[in-house]
Amino acid sequence: MTELAVSVFDSRAELDAALTARLALALAAPGARAVMLAGGTTPMNAYRALARQGTRRDERLHLLFSDERYVPADSPASNYHQSQPLLTALALPEEEVLRVRTELPLEEAAADYAGRLTTLLSSGIHVGLGLLGLGADGHTASLFSAADLERGRGRYALAVQRPDGMSAVSVSPEFLATVEEPLFVVAGADKRDAVRALLAHSAALTAWRAVSGCARVELWADRLATPTLA
Repeated sequence: MTELAVSVFDSRAELDAALTARLALALAAPGARAVMLAGGTTPMNAYRALARQGTRRDERLHLLFSDERYVPADSPASNYHQSQPLLTALALPEEEVLRVRTELPLEEAAADYAGRLTTLLSSGIHVGLGLLGLGADGHTASLFSAADLERGRGRYALAVQRPDGMSAVSVSPEFLATVEEPLFVVAGADKRDAVRALLAHSAALTAWRAVSGCARVELWADRLATPTLA
């Protein structure tokens, strides 16, 4: 049974500040480990804050992404591109930032990402903090449906056709099960129904099923997103 630990913040500003602090600790944690970044708008304030204030990092740090839209790496829609202020501030060597190589054909990009995630874990590097978003429709990363979850079996990443018509590459539930500290970060009243389903451990919620292989998952949400306290 997956344990869900919940923290509610009175405002978006408090959530942003807490996430900034949590990320700073994860990036500076000693040892060979990786941090998984999420896309979307919710974590971007924390990424920008860390870029402005500067942050320490362990020299063995690796970064990876929960998912990526199948767009060029310099597209405004790219999670990798949106994270550039933080990546620039950290000044990581290129090989220590695992991005989805969207210059490859879609299925090759997914297979390539899965292979590099396998190599990362096989080298003894643990994924510590792993950020996840939660969509109003109940998705996380780019896992939108039960079919996506099923196709993720036996692999660490997969190609996905998003409901908005775009393609993407997402980590799989099997990869999420290797993350030591999976953390949903959620803000806004439009997420309230999805948060309610997450709190209920609903098997109908794609995001909950995606993390069902994890021993413990955290949910950090602002008050607007939290139905019981809104």
